[in-house]
Amino acid sequence: MAKNKTINVQGSEITIIKHNSEDFISMTDMIKPFGDESIIKNWLRNRNTVEFLGIWEQIYNPDFNPVEFDQIRKQTGLNSFVLSAKKWIESVNAKGIVSSAGRYGGTFAHRDIAFEFGSWLSPEFKLYLIREFQRLKEDENDRLKLDWNLQRTLSKINYRIHTDAIKETLVPPTITKAQAGMVYASEADMLNVALFGITAKQWREANPTKDGNIRDYAELEQLVVLTNLESINSVLVRQQLPQTERLMKLNEIAITQMKSLLNNNNLKKLK
Repeated sequence: MAKNKTINVQGSEITIIKHNSEDFISMTDMIKPFGDESIIKNWLRNRNTVEFLGIWEQIYNPDFNPVEFDQIRKQTGLNSFVLSAKKWIESVNAKGIVSSAGRYGGTFAHRDIAFEFGSWLSPEFKLYLIREFQRLKEDENDRLKLDWNLQRTLSKINYRIHTDAIKETLVPPTITKAQAGMVYASEADMLNVALFGITAKQWREANPTKDGNIRDYAELEQLVVLTNLESINSVLVRQQLPQTERLMKLNEIAITQMKSLLNNNNLKKLK
């Protein structure tokens, strides 16, 4: 692990480390305003969390143990089910979460997973976390002349997780790329409708002079909610819920989260 950096999120110092050339954010620091280590365990024992972590590991970790993962997934929902970060790492050979003891130790998660954990703590906290992480990367860009963009990063966080779930569950076998693209477009537009109330085509027709698409003009709050919807939809897809039912659920979640973010006066500081 390389030298540590810190960001200040709502008065809390949160450590960020480099691990295998990737940014890992301290979950131990993230929970300090909310409680103790039991928060991480409660998050880990949640079925949606286990599904999300499993998909992330399948995509990014070639040494992931799917057999042990299936055993853990079968136990989720039971009152007796308990899952710690250490047990998750050792059981499935996880790479997205690291844990170490000692004065400077703690539990750290890859930024994708840390942002997801931030949603569990509170949408407002996640928004501040992403904003401060963005500022850190922008400072690094100024020094190193790197190209880092918040919107592009947000869109990548769940893109592969989202499309992988769709590919496995919705796309029939041996279809053409064009057919697969139609399915993905349908899912993308379902998220557009859930969050923006219109499809990409409807937005283009209403904004003929603008370049790009509806998501290019989204507010930061909308981008945060969109990443949440992508993660939740990947789980709902794997549960084989009909698209109409998923759309209703996602729309309710989008309304609740947007109200929570937009009605908070403290968020004006981020503008």
